[in-house]
Amino acid sequence: MTTTPTAPAPAVAADPWFQDRFAERIGGAGYGKGTEIYKFELIKRAKRKALADHPERRMLDFGIGENDEMAPESVRAVMRREIDRPENRGYADNGIAAYKEAVARFMQREFDVTLDPVTEVNHCIGSKTAYAMLPAAFINPGDVTLMTVPGYPVAGTATRWFGGTVHRLPLVPKNDFFPDLDGIPAEVLAKTKLLVLCYPNSPTGKTATRAFYEHVVDWAHKHRVVVVQDAAHIMLSYDDEPLSFLSVDGAKEVGVEVHSMSKGFHMIGWRLGWVCGHERIVRAFADVKDNCDSGQFMAIQKAGAAALDDAEIPRRVREKYRRRLEKLVGVLRAVGFDCEMPGGTYFLYTKSPKGAGDRAFTTAQEASQFLIHDLSISTVPWDDCGAYLRFSATYEAEDESAEDDLMAEAHARLSRARLKF
Repeated sequence: MTTTPTAPAPAVAADPWFQDRFAERIGGAGYGKGTEIYKFELIKRAKRKALADHPERRMLDFGIGENDEMAPESVRAVMRREIDRPENRGYADNGIAAYKEAVARFMQREFDVTLDPVTEVNHCIGSKTAYAMLPAAFINPGDVTLMTVPGYPVAGTATRWFGGTVHRLPLVPKNDFFPDLDGIPAEVLAKTKLLVLCYPNSPTGKTATRAFYEHVVDWAHKHRVVVVQDAAHIMLSYDDEPLSFLSVDGAKEVGVEVHSMSKGFHMIGWRLGWVCGHERIVRAFADVKDNCDSGQFMAIQKAGAAALDDAEIPRRVREKYRRRLEKLVGVLRAVGFDCEMPGGTYFLYTKSPKGAGDRAFTTAQEASQFLIHDLSISTVPWDDCGAYLRFSATYEAEDESAEDDLMAEAHARLSRARLKF
């Protein structure tokens, strides 16, 4: 009797000699060996499969979290001019005066906040870097950073890397998507150094009120906690005029606000923002930053200054995404979602369906995967504080007619799914 020889098992690649040299903060000796697939990778894989299985069906992508337009032509024109000037060739270090002065004018014009551009403003290469660096100025092993969830995790990751811990503050409907600061255990407060907020909030779309910020200021004074307010979406405020934390009496005494040129100015890839507020905190951030980077290209800062001086740019951006969100709310309500216009951001955060037809979903991630696989509709799931889906209004559509066509197609597909809530 003859036997068919079995193929040898594939060789397992040996670990490199430095495998046990990786820091514990990124996984130690196990770095690179994990098999867990994170949600954004799951979304990417599902989209690729859906496109392969249904090439005739357009992917309606409501998952993208970045603006769908280039920076305005007026800003690009400044960039084209400045990029050829030899005086812009060198290191920018902690920011050029022209940009910081433009920031001060912007904060005064938009929020009635007075800042010293020399001592109370410092640029950053996008706000993400600021959240990675600010914990370095405050967190020692054992210290606590308070982080709202769901939310942007960078400051929490940096806190852990410096030996600190993160205490999560859930954003839930019963608290109107505000953190319950008065419910934090005393033993946690005793170790807390930082409170990181984000309003308008990503992903919930909640906007802060002056009363909430006043409470934060009083609370921060009482418990000696430094406040870091993420204002990346501040110019995308729909409830009322944009509200800066620093416009509240006493806010500058307890913290800083971090701003971005990305969302409100269509400058996502330009990587430019600023930290402003208490001069000692701004200086501490600048000292940390000085050891991490040499500043954003001066031509980009000069283009950013031009954008800040043009009050119409963020207003046009805001009206575009307000219009799109209003259309999206109408479509989602028509097919059963219980949602309303967000107060800010270009995100719509709504409870996930519990099923579709004969299929049941136990998590938002399951619902998200169904929408991609079966309907070619991409969203971002959040299961941190209940099952929610985030729809973004940053889908690609060249004009309002194209927006209407996309909304009609989304309505048709969702209607056929027989969603259950």
